[in-house]
Amino acid sequence: MSHGDYKDFFRGACDGDLELVRHHLRCGVDVDFIHPELMSTALVAAIEAGRADVALALLDHGADPTLRSPLDAMTPLEAAEAEGLDAIAARLRADPDHPPSPGID
Repeated sequence: MSHGDYKDFFRGACDGDLELVRHHLRCGVDVDFIHPELMSTALVAAIEAGRADVALALLDHGADPTLRSPLDAMTPLEAAEAEGLDAIAARLRADPDHPPSPGID
């Protein structure tokens, strides 16, 4: 299944449960899946929740850094700037098409 257990994945992203997020990524969750109820990507949701570590893990796993979240029409960079996550914003500004790192750790 391309999107796995998206509700659990999103809960992990929003709660900052990095191990749960990594578990779902290992199980094949689509890192860019748009939550059908929240109308957001996990990357934007994690950033809006202030979960920089989760956002970095999602980017390292290949999350699209330019994918706009449908509900609030925010890109990850716009969300990072709005939330004051300067390190995430700097990374997105420096290399918006950052290639995924090998693995998910």
